[in-house]
Amino acid sequence: MNHNPDMTFIYVSGSGTDSSECGKTMWARIKGKTENALLKMDFKAVYLFRPAIIQPLDGIQSKTKSYRLFYTIMKPFFPIFKFVVPNSILTTRSIGIAMLNAVRRGYSTNILEVKDIVKLSNNVE
Repeated sequence: MNHNPDMTFIYVSGSGTDSSECGKTMWARIKGKTENALLKMDFKAVYLFRPAIIQPLDGIQSKTKSYRLFYTIMKPFFPIFKFVVPNSILTTRSIGIAMLNAVRRGYSTNILEVKDIVKLSNNVE
């Protein structure tokens, strides 16, 4: 595959991804296999974002009807979840800012869990 060796690649995977590729959950193994393959490629940097729950902002909506229903029902509870389990919910905006900051400044690890994404979106490492 021809690509720019100065390119930074960001892959949005998900919380619970299995990079050992040996777990019981198929989706987690597949995402882990994809992450491992990307890390072997000759990019300047590869960042693997593993968000958990993503709160859509600014009118962003999923194309999947069941997800739209989920987010409509859950919208009033997001502030409570953010308070009770702060390392489980991100917003679409915070993920976007973190991605831009990863490309611009880099980050100390390739795999970014929710807490790392929050730090990077707040310009703190």
